[in-house]
Amino acid sequence: MALLTYQNCTIEALYATVPKNKIINREYTQNFDEQTAIDIVEKTGIEERRFAPDGMCASDLCLDAAERLISETGVSRSEIGLLIFVSQTPDYRMPATSIILQQKLGLTTGTAAFDLNLGCSAFVYGLSIAFGMMQSGQIKYALLLDGETRSRIYSPKDRKTAFLFGDGGVAALLKFDTSSNNSFFSLNSDGARENYIKMDAGGYRNPSSIETLKEKIVDEYGNIRSDEHGYMNGSDVFNFLLSEIPKDVKNTLNFAQVGSDKIDYFVFHQANAFMNSYLIKKLKLPAEKVPSCIHKYGNTSSVSIPLTLAHSFEDQVVSNKTLLLSGFGVGMSWATAVLDVGNCKIGKVGEI
Repeated sequence: MALLTYQNCTIEALYATVPKNKIINREYTQNFDEQTAIDIVEKTGIEERRFAPDGMCASDLCLDAAERLISETGVSRSEIGLLIFVSQTPDYRMPATSIILQQKLGLTTGTAAFDLNLGCSAFVYGLSIAFGMMQSGQIKYALLLDGETRSRIYSPKDRKTAFLFGDGGVAALLKFDTSSNNSFFSLNSDGARENYIKMDAGGYRNPSSIETLKEKIVDEYGNIRSDEHGYMNGSDVFNFLLSEIPKDVKNTLNFAQVGSDKIDYFVFHQANAFMNSYLIKKLKLPAEKVPSCIHKYGNTSSVSIPLTLAHSFEDQVVSNKTLLLSGFGVGMSWATAVLDVGNCKIGKVGEI
């Protein structure tokens, strides 16, 4: 277990952008009957999602969020020394999308920029990496951009995933601030569980071909996907959550020497409503301390934690609050953080 402590870093601002294209899950019946759609909505709690139109990438959503953040906070572009782009749906295989965003945002060529290819845990991982790089004080501001177009990864003919995933992007402005309290991170991974959530083809181990693009029936329930669609073994994922996440939350609180009663908000990855309800009960948390946006945006992978904050505290300044963030999923990978925010400006959720 990687347990890490950082000093002098905080989240100064957070903005989110989602596509205008809204999917109503109860009406998402192109490939399934109405009762199937209703049953899945009742089980997952996902009423709506956003799908990016053709030609719109995760980076476009992050770019919009970042431009609004820079404009409304007044931060100088010349003072941003680090840009991290978190995504598993980048613009290209190469170059890194972060480098393209550096240019589009008008940041200096002295800006360090790189991509982080992780799934649902990646926002917490990204925070940890950025805070670690900012410790010396030589980087005053950093941008953590996190975007996904997960709607393009999963087959619309596979009921196990067709109603779950949506698209979105966020921009977080991180600041070196000596008045900030310490932040605490727990970072974890288990590659033995790689098959729980996976896309079998399209990479370099199993390159794209006519065969990998063919759709086929994959189980006795008639679900259809190709080898280049993502899949998820739901029961294995849930058992993973049962065994690892409550334990990691408790370990991180112990590491931070903070009682759960001192946490103002617990912000979990928005996998589905059933899983989050389990976590609330297992950890004996007051429901009002666990914000959610699963009903409105679905599972947006790594975007879901900051999008939950943006949705729940839209157009507000979150002051002097202690947050616990917990992301978990594809890998399998999971990460938990306990951190304070002094005066974090959260903008309106934008649409493009």
